[in-house]
Amino acid sequence: MESLVKDNPILLPLNSDRTVYDGFITVQERDFRLRIVLPPDHELKRAKLHCSWQLKHLLHGYEPIVKQRLQQSADLVTFLLELKTVLEVGLKSRPECSSIPPPQYYSQLISEMETLGWNKLLFIDTEFRTLRLKAQDSSGRQHILTIKLKSKHPAEGPECSADLPLPLAITWTPQTTLEQLHNQFLLVLESLTEFWDVLDEIDDNTWILEPEKPSRSDTMRRIAIGNNVSIKVEVDPRHPKMLPECCLLGAEHVVTPLRNKLNSNMHLWISALSVGFVIPIVLKLRSLIRCVTTLAVANPSTRPVCMSGCERCPPAGRASAPFLESVLTAARYVCVIKAFTPHSQYIFSILN
Repeated sequence: MESLVKDNPILLPLNSDRTVYDGFITVQERDFRLRIVLPPDHELKRAKLHCSWQLKHLLHGYEPIVKQRLQQSADLVTFLLELKTVLEVGLKSRPECSSIPPPQYYSQLISEMETLGWNKLLFIDTEFRTLRLKAQDSSGRQHILTIKLKSKHPAEGPECSADLPLPLAITWTPQTTLEQLHNQFLLVLESLTEFWDVLDEIDDNTWILEPEKPSRSDTMRRIAIGNNVSIKVEVDPRHPKMLPECCLLGAEHVVTPLRNKLNSNMHLWISALSVGFVIPIVLKLRSLIRCVTTLAVANPSTRPVCMSGCERCPPAGRASAPFLESVLTAARYVCVIKAFTPHSQYIFSILN
C-alpha cells in the first residue's frame, strides 16, 4: 500500500476493503483519470478499468496489451507500472495526444470561426486541430488553406499549407486571429493572380501534354508544337510575363532549327504580353497563332479587325486601349509593315 501511494499519490481507495480505487495516474507530467474496481478476493484477472475519454483515446489499439498485463501482474502496483509504460509508448507514437488543449482553446476557436464566418469552413477534424478554409481570388479561382492549430493556440503559431507555387509565408503573433490569417492568405493569392492568369491562358489556348491534371502549385507546362515535338516552359511565379525557361523536346533534326530560332529571337520577348502570345512570335510558329490582327488606317482613327474569328480578339470598332496598345507593341517589334496607295492599309501580321 505504501508503494502504491508513493508512486500514485492521487489514486486513492474509496472503501475500507480497498477494492475500488479512483483518482489520477501521472505520465510525462500529465494526469489521467482512472478508476479500478477489484473483486472481493483482489484478483487482478477479474478487475475492471474505467477510463476518462482522454485515457481511452490514448489506449486505443493497446487494449490487448493492457489486458495481458492485467492477467500477468502480481499485484496492483506492478500493473500500474506496466500501464504507465504502455501510456508512455502511446504518447510517443501519438504526438497529438501529448497535450490536450484547455477549455479556453475550444471557446476561442469557436469565437474566431464565428467572426470569420462558418461558410468559409470546409472541414474540421474531431480533435478541432485541423481546419480547411476556402478562399477565392479576384479571378474567381477557388483555393483551400489548411491550418493545423497547436494546443497552445493562439500563443503558438499554427502550421499553414496551400496549393501554391511558392512557400506560404504567414505572419503570426499571439494576437493574430483566424480572420486575420485568412486575410493574409487572400493577399498571397492576389500576388499570384497574374501568374495563374498566364497559365490559365496557356491551358486554354494550347495543347498541354504535361502535367495531365495541373494543380495551382505547378509552374511547368509541356506544350505540343508539332508532330513528336514539344516545348517545356517553366514560368516564374514572381515574374510570370518575363522570359520563362524553355526546353525543346523531340528528334534532334526537328528540334535544332527551332532551338536556333528560339535563341536568335529571344530579344523579341515582350514582357507586356502574355507567355502564350509571345512564344509563337519568338518561335515563328503559325500552328500556335490563334488569330491574325489587321489594323486598317483609312482615316486618322485606327480600328482592329479580327481575321480569324478568335474569341480573344474584340470585334471591329470595339477594341480597348490596352488591347490596341498590345497589338501595336507586338507590331513595333516583330511585324512587317507594308505600304500601298494613299487609301491603303497598314497590315501588321505576326505571321510574316
